[in-house]
Amino acid sequence: MIFLQRNRLATLKLTANPVIFTLAASIFLALAYNATFWNRFFEVTGGVSYKNIPFYVATFLIMVLVFNAFFTAIAFRPLIKPVLTLIFCTTAFAAYFMHRYGVRIDAAMMQNVIETNAREVADLLNWRMAMFFLTLGVVPSIIVWRTKLTFPDVRRNLLIKCSVIGLSLIAAIGLTVAFYKHFAPTFRQHRDLQFMLTPINYLWATNSYLKRKLGRPKVVAPLGTDAVKGALWHEKTRKTVTVIVLGETARAMNFSLNGYARNTNPELSKQAGLVNFTNVQSCGTATAESVPCMFSSLGRNNYSDSKAKSQQGLMDVLSHAGFDVLWRNNNSGCKGVCDRVEHEDMSKPVAGNALCTDEECYDEHLLDGLPERIRSSKKDMVIVLHQKGSHGPTYWKRYPEKFRQFGPECATSDLQECSSEAIAATYDNTILYTDHFVSQTINMLRRMEKNEGIDASLIYISDHGESLGENGMYLHGAPYRFSPIEQRHVPFMVWMSDSFRSQFAIDATCLAARSSQMLSHDNLFHSVLGMLNIKTSVRNPALDLFHACT
Repeated sequence: MIFLQRNRLATLKLTANPVIFTLAASIFLALAYNATFWNRFFEVTGGVSYKNIPFYVATFLIMVLVFNAFFTAIAFRPLIKPVLTLIFCTTAFAAYFMHRYGVRIDAAMMQNVIETNAREVADLLNWRMAMFFLTLGVVPSIIVWRTKLTFPDVRRNLLIKCSVIGLSLIAAIGLTVAFYKHFAPTFRQHRDLQFMLTPINYLWATNSYLKRKLGRPKVVAPLGTDAVKGALWHEKTRKTVTVIVLGETARAMNFSLNGYARNTNPELSKQAGLVNFTNVQSCGTATAESVPCMFSSLGRNNYSDSKAKSQQGLMDVLSHAGFDVLWRNNNSGCKGVCDRVEHEDMSKPVAGNALCTDEECYDEHLLDGLPERIRSSKKDMVIVLHQKGSHGPTYWKRYPEKFRQFGPECATSDLQECSSEAIAATYDNTILYTDHFVSQTINMLRRMEKNEGIDASLIYISDHGESLGENGMYLHGAPYRFSPIEQRHVPFMVWMSDSFRSQFAIDATCLAARSSQMLSHDNLFHSVLGMLNIKTSVRNPALDLFHACT
């Protein structure tokens, strides 16, 4: 049994039998960290009622029994306390993000967490998170370490362990069988529940991510080595430059070009030659998934992280075709897409640069020195500018002062502290700044067309969208099959100079007529090759947006 010897936490001393200790830990884990799971569970089962109480009790007991079997198996003197401390601390973080932002934890989300950078992590920190971690991470861990465990002799301890593990699993299986007619439809129809049950969700997700990571082939298979410039390049004397602006966390429904009431695109709406596509779906809901997918030839249905990492992508095919390829980054990396081409990290603050703060740089920094870089190249170029864009939750950090046009502003990472109006207004300021940045890039290309004699084009497309509190969800990264449209509907637009359009025989009227066609990230790889008249066996004309308009 557990005996409290002192009242104050600093001098707390406990004595516990390991059997009671692991059972107490299991009960605490099932109750304290799983508020998101229980809220959703109650919701999908029709709400709390007397007739559902046996089902709820059975579910709770199964959770406790499974946890107890695991903790009992590792209840050895040197192991149990460190493991419980690690689980309490990591589960506190998982529970906080599920509760505050409505996130669901799967392998893609875990990949996004592991591969993010320190600045993005810092954006998520706030006093509420610290208090949550202190309460559910630090305090339970102190209690664990202040508890003296009284283990019996080795033989008796082993017998007790086997008995407890066996009885726990038998009871859990028995309850599952007894209530199977309730469990089966509930978890079959509401598969999102599996991504809310912690710590099982993040342990499973981490295992899946590591298996994929460690299982990646060391040799990257070549792709599109037959790529050559097509007939439209014959006798061409002018340099061609195509810029792909890779947006971050921009959702299409907040672009006034797509019918949004607030004027978030005052500059792009005036750009001659711009074609905006209104019905485009992302490949994933997080950067770590969407970016490798959209720059691969796989398409969403065939995509997996291991497949994408085991073969070359769009940047490589463009290099094979003879282009000078450059990736400029103001984000948390290119997720392997730019590993074999020239890339520059523009995300680190530069002292004295008006486009940088002490923490990061605004997206316009991606244009610094770019005209000079284009002039210095002896080849035709394809340049990717990877934005910081609208990355949350610290939306107010993503744009300079003069773009604080909409209000009230939500200047905190704890979005639930702000009204829905403030969150939307602050997010819309990021879209307003993206509008300016993309327009400035077009203006730069237009000037270079006039002064340098280049044929220029630009593609803007975001990697995924964002939830701003709809249905209690914030940010992005939801499991794709359960993700809301806000996280999947992305902006996509194409601008071409007159000389580019003429050189590559692209019918602008035809292209504009396809602006409402259903498209996705699957089209990007093939459309870039088609737009640039690159002949290769890996281009699929059916996915080439320009194929019918040339």
